[in-house]
Amino acid sequence: MQTSETSQTTATTQKPKRAPVPLNGVDTPTLFATIGAVRAQPELARFRFRATNTWVQGTHSRSRMETFEGAGGAQRHVREFNVDADHPQVLVGRDQAPTPVEFLLHGLAGCITAGIGNVAAARGVTLYEVESTVEGDIDLRGLLGISGEVRNGYEGIRASFKIRGDASPEKLREIVEQSRARSAVYDVLTRGVPVSLSIDAG
Repeated sequence: MQTSETSQTTATTQKPKRAPVPLNGVDTPTLFATIGAVRAQPELARFRFRATNTWVQGTHSRSRMETFEGAGGAQRHVREFNVDADHPQVLVGRDQAPTPVEFLLHGLAGCITAGIGNVAAARGVTLYEVESTVEGDIDLRGLLGISGEVRNGYEGIRASFKIRGDASPEKLREIVEQSRARSAVYDVLTRGVPVSLSIDAG
């Protein structure tokens, strides 16, 4: 049987719930409010992103990212984003921009890093530094049509993260791991996704 003295001791030793505050550049209160809204209305979670690409010349092209759909309606970025892609000179390009496969590495690094910022803020951890290096190995004999036994894309991708903050190394590792586990780009790369292609030729 619990005495009133024990009850008082238990009540005083319980940690008060920490109110979320903006941290690491993340609007943490809005983050939690968004999670709550999506939990209450799952249809708000359905998003569709798009990129419109136009050939410039040679291996050089330009993608435009401006509008997307989500949170129950049509959305627009604060401004139109244009991103170029090209091949280096050693691969018969003019090296006007990074290659598409390098953007894939950037997408993986950017996705996990964004998650780290959010997860750390949600856990009340102040970040001092987050840096990553992502490498991919590719054998061009596949995409050049030289060998049918070599895949066209990366044979393997390695990502290494350096993270510093006001938490223990164990907690910081947990933050990176949670971000990896929730990363949309990591999921696409490791689990695959159906891709359809339609052609309007004339």
